[in-house]
Amino acid sequence: MKRAHLGTTALGLAALALSPLALVTPADATPASAARPGAVSSSRPDPHYTEAERRAAIADARQDRGAMADRLRLGAKEALVVTDVLRDTDGTEHIRYHRTYAGLRVVGGDLVVQQSPDGRLQVTRASTARISVPSTTASVSGATARSDAAQRTDLRAGGAAPQKVVWAAHHKPVLAWETVVTGSEPDGTPVRDLVYTDARSGTQLGRIPQVMDATGSGQSLYSGTVSLQTVLSGSTYQLTDSTRGGHSTYDANNSTSTSRGTLFTDADNVWGNGTTSSRQSAAVDAAYGAAETWDFYKNHFGRSGIRNDGVAAYSRVHYGNAYENAFWDDSCFCMTYGDGGTSFSPLTSLDVAGHEMSHGVTSNTAGLVYSGESGGLNESTSDVFGTMVEFEAANAADPGDYYIGEEIANDGNYLRRMDNPQADGGSRNCWSSTVGGLDVHYSSGVGNHLFYLLAEGTGSKTIGGRAHSSTACNGATLTGIGRNAAAAIWYRALTTYWTSTTNYASAANGLVKAAKDLYGVTSTQCTATLNAAKGVSINVTETCGGTTPPPTGGNLLLNPGFESGATSWSSTAGVITNDVNGSPHTGSWYAWLDGYGTSHTDSVQQTVTIPSATAASLKFWLYIASDETTTTTAYDTLKVQVTPSGGATTTLATYSNLNEGTGYVQRSVSLSGYVGRTVTVKFLGVEDVSAATSFLLDDTSLTTS
Repeated sequence: MKRAHLGTTALGLAALALSPLALVTPADATPASAARPGAVSSSRPDPHYTEAERRAAIADARQDRGAMADRLRLGAKEALVVTDVLRDTDGTEHIRYHRTYAGLRVVGGDLVVQQSPDGRLQVTRASTARISVPSTTASVSGATARSDAAQRTDLRAGGAAPQKVVWAAHHKPVLAWETVVTGSEPDGTPVRDLVYTDARSGTQLGRIPQVMDATGSGQSLYSGTVSLQTVLSGSTYQLTDSTRGGHSTYDANNSTSTSRGTLFTDADNVWGNGTTSSRQSAAVDAAYGAAETWDFYKNHFGRSGIRNDGVAAYSRVHYGNAYENAFWDDSCFCMTYGDGGTSFSPLTSLDVAGHEMSHGVTSNTAGLVYSGESGGLNESTSDVFGTMVEFEAANAADPGDYYIGEEIANDGNYLRRMDNPQADGGSRNCWSSTVGGLDVHYSSGVGNHLFYLLAEGTGSKTIGGRAHSSTACNGATLTGIGRNAAAAIWYRALTTYWTSTTNYASAANGLVKAAKDLYGVTSTQCTATLNAAKGVSINVTETCGGTTPPPTGGNLLLNPGFESGATSWSSTAGVITNDVNGSPHTGSWYAWLDGYGTSHTDSVQQTVTIPSATAASLKFWLYIASDETTTTTAYDTLKVQVTPSGGATTTLATYSNLNEGTGYVQRSVSLSGYVGRTVTVKFLGVEDVSAATSFLLDDTSLTTS
């Protein structure tokens, strides 16, 4: 915790009640490095990263979680829980954490840390609020919260006792009760929701579904003759795929119970007959869909199973009586398919299988909350990868396209279209502030449209024998980069930049970052990603490189007042902040370097091209607050440095505890010697082991004349 005195301008403030928009925007995300113009980034997934290495990296991260919590400036009652570690070819590790407070789970407290080999960190948080509650003693009992949750939802309270948690999703952190409620929808879809109740006021805070369904989407019995991996047990073949994590397919026997049912077996290893007269036919499609989904993730992203642990889920077919749905349930780690009825045929198609199992991938990576914009993004992610599974299978009986549920609809229609989402009568093509209030299957249209524009562009074309036509919301003409590149960018963003509360604006920024990582800052893919996001009316703050510099007299620095968080800046973790314990010069965000009272180094920097001009000037507002009492010795310093591309670093100015003041002072240094060159401007704060000194930086500018 920083403890330098900041005076009445920063202390004595009431706790900040962040808006939902502020909470869901990972505004403290910081680029891991500034790539050279035209260079292809080395921040790409390492294809040689083995499962054994991943387990070892997770073990190392668990041992280091206390030190990481200190580096992230978490409070004394906060702790990190490691859930996954990914690695890039340049050695950068992406460590995904959940968080606890006083031993309680923090819902919406997850974060991803990108740690480069030189120790620099980039952090993306589900909540930018400081995690703290006045007390962990509840005023409302768990029994009362449980009864109220069941009554409000008209469902049954689950068997498990309510758990005390800290609720920080789209909300200022509060003590809450988490209650499981169960039941079923009118169509028979099981319901298992987590209901959160304020443990002090009794107010219901949120409700998160745990069973994620894609109503009426998919196809069955249309994949023709396919090969299946099975296991011979004695003289009987079992529908179990030992080559893909042991995936097994069960007959639910038209029950709606939670049991697996009966494992499909066969005497001659010839399964089904291609019609519903054989109960095995639906099982063939389910097993085939699971295999194709496994292969897609493995071949494209090196992901071994839904949890990336080499273990498969299982599938159930013939669920319920004329049940017209399919769903993924993370609690059983299983896929369930209905037989359809009036509107739909059995729901065991490739795109349904890929869609539903991709819910499991999302649950085990970003964990996108299944409501609001994050819920729409969750559904869209499943549509994206379900569609990619269909393309990857290259099955002549069901060629790839961007229609969802086109094969099973008994009226010959479809459920959703990614090229023109609004054609279904409910989905949205373009983002607006009302999107988050829609059913997640309709708000998914924004993400679906973005992916289509990125992969295929605008205009009319025939794909998989079906007509497709797409128009950008801003009227732009866009050229696609191909579905494989688009999917790679989407997966990279899902696994490294998105968190549980990511909304569409944050998702778009993550996609642009992912494109820069995979293809370079000046790449066609980066520009196309940026334009596709704009093409669905999303306001993107992340930028690609290679753009024309601002005209003479304009500010060359991007995000100069840090109001977009760490966008365009590279910094030590936590430096760019809206922490209410400090004070911005204007707005809500600023850079806070040092202030620990221990040996510590912080930095914030940006690479910029200065056009040819007569002169160039760097200006910034600086507030220095210190506990040092000396009037003669500069124990703690802030250096303003410049490093030209390919050149040596020069310190232009140095400030210290001796420059302590009572507020912000505008400072200025000359960069005239660097006109016509690309340089990195850096603010480097170094603190010694004694009393604390804080350097607060805001409202920077680099101009020419």
